[in-house]
Amino acid sequence: MTLQGTDTLELFRQTGAYLTGHFRLTSGLHSSAYLQCALVLQFPVHAELLGRQLADALRALIPEPPAVVASPALGGLIIGHEVAREFGARFLFTERDVNGNMTLRRGFQVTPGESVVVIEDVVTTGGSTADVVNVMRAEGANVLAAGSIVDRSGGRADVGVPRVALATLQVESWDPAVCPLCAQGLPVVKPGSRPT
Repeated sequence: MTLQGTDTLELFRQTGAYLTGHFRLTSGLHSSAYLQCALVLQFPVHAELLGRQLADALRALIPEPPAVVASPALGGLIIGHEVAREFGARFLFTERDVNGNMTLRRGFQVTPGESVVVIEDVVTTGGSTADVVNVMRAEGANVLAAGSIVDRSGGRADVGVPRVALATLQVESWDPAVCPLCAQGLPVVKPGSRPT
C-alpha cells in the first residue's frame, strides 16, 4: 500500500476510521482496508477542516466558485455540505432509486448552465461520483470538477471530470472470485452504508 495525504490519513487513524480486515466495498470488490469516513465526520470540527481543505484544493482546479455542490447519498452528504459552506454554494444530493439508478429527488433542481462540483467521501472505482456527474449533466449543469476526502484508486478512477483528493491510497482490491482473503476462509464484513 502506498499513500499520500498523511495528515488526512492520520486523522482517520486517530478516530478509528482506518480499518483493516476483510471487507466488501460498495463496488462489490473485496479489500483488506476500509475507510469509514463517518467515524471522522461525526466530529464537526474534523468535517469543517476537511471541507475547507477540499474546497481549497478545488479552487486550484476550477475557474470559478461553483453555484452548487452535489453529492451522492449517503457517504458524500456531510463532506459535500461542508464544501458547499466553504464556497457559499447551494448543496444538494442524489439518491439511488429501487433499480439502483442515481436520481435527483426531494424537489432538488439544477438550472441549466449552473456550475457544479461533485463531492464524495471516498472514491474507489469512481462509479458513484461518475453517476452524480451524469445526473448533473442530464439536468444541463456545467460540472466543473469532482473531489473526495480519499482516493483509493491510486489516482486511476475516471469520473468524467478533473478531480482532486486530500489523500490518495493504492490499496489492492479483488473481485470476490479471486480474493485471497476469501481463499483463506476469512469472514467478509460489509461496513458501508448500503445493505449487503
